[in-house]
Amino acid sequence: MRSRIPDRLCAEAVDLARAAAEETALPGMVGEHIEAVADGDRVVTHLFACNEPGYRGWRWGVTVARASRAKVVTLDETVLLPGPDALLAPEWVPWSERLRPGDMGPGDLLPTEADDIRLEPGFTGEDAPPPNSPVAEGMAADVADSEEADVLPGSPAVQPAPARGGIADVAGELGMARARVLSRYGLHAAADRWEEAFGAKTPMAQAAPATCMTCGFLTPLTGSLRQAFGVCANEFAPADGRVVSLSYGCGAHSEAAVMPKPPRPAPPVVDETVVEPLALRPERDGGSVEEAGPAEELGHS
Repeated sequence: MRSRIPDRLCAEAVDLARAAAEETALPGMVGEHIEAVADGDRVVTHLFACNEPGYRGWRWGVTVARASRAKVVTLDETVLLPGPDALLAPEWVPWSERLRPGDMGPGDLLPTEADDIRLEPGFTGEDAPPPNSPVAEGMAADVADSEEADVLPGSPAVQPAPARGGIADVAGELGMARARVLSRYGLHAAADRWEEAFGAKTPMAQAAPATCMTCGFLTPLTGSLRQAFGVCANEFAPADGRVVSLSYGCGAHSEAAVMPKPPRPAPPVVDETVVEPLALRPERDGGSVEEAGPAEELGHS
C-alpha cells in the first residue's frame, strides 16, 4: 500500500530535487515547484514546471527516497512527464487506417489483405451454375431425370419452360426500351475520352504492377464496351467509380503483394542488475569532469 502522506524529510528535499532537475535540463528551463507526490513509503516525487517552449504543460519529475531509519535523502531519478494540460503528439494510427481515397500516386502500391471483405473467390464455371442462371440446380436435376424416364407425349415433364415476359419485357431487361441510343460516333468519342483519362498511357498505369483486366475490383461494362472498359469499385483507387480501360492499372490492384503486419514490439525490460555511474557535478577547472563517488551519487556526504 502506498502512503498518501509524503515523507517529511523527502518532502523537504526540494533543493536537492531542483538541483537534479537543473543538472538534466537546459539552463533556465526548470520552473517553479508545483507539488510533492508520495509514491510510496519514504519515496516522494517533486514536480517542477518545464519552461521549454515546445513542452507546454510538461513537468520535471524528480524522485527522492530515503532508507528506513535513515535521515539522509538520496536521489532516485529525474524524468520529464506530461501534465494534465500537456501538449502531446497525436495517437499513432496504422497506415491502413490513415489511408484515404485519393492518397495514391504513380508508383504507390496498396497491398490487399488476404481476407479483404470486399473480394471473394471468382466463379470458374465448373462448380455450380451462376446464382442468376435461368436454370437452377433443382430444375437441371428435374430435366435430367425426365430425359432418362419414359414419359407420355404432352407430359408436363417435357413441356418447355414458360416465358418470363413479352417482347417489351425482354427489351427492357436488355436496355433497349429507349427512344434513342448512342451512335457509333458517340460511342467512339466516349471511348477516346475514357482511354485518355484512365488508359494505358497515363503515369499511374505505367507504374502499376498489373492491369485492371486482372483486378478483382473491376466491374465490366455490358455490350461492346465490355471488351475494353469497366468500372473501378475500389474506394482507395484513384479511379473509384470511374470508367477505366482494361489496360489501365494502379497500385490498388487486388492482387498486389500482401505486406505482413509489423510484429508487436516486446515489452520494455528494465535491467536492475547493472549499475551505471552518473556524474552529478558540472564541469570544473580545466574542462575536466569530476566523477562522483558512490556515496556522493546517493546523496551521502
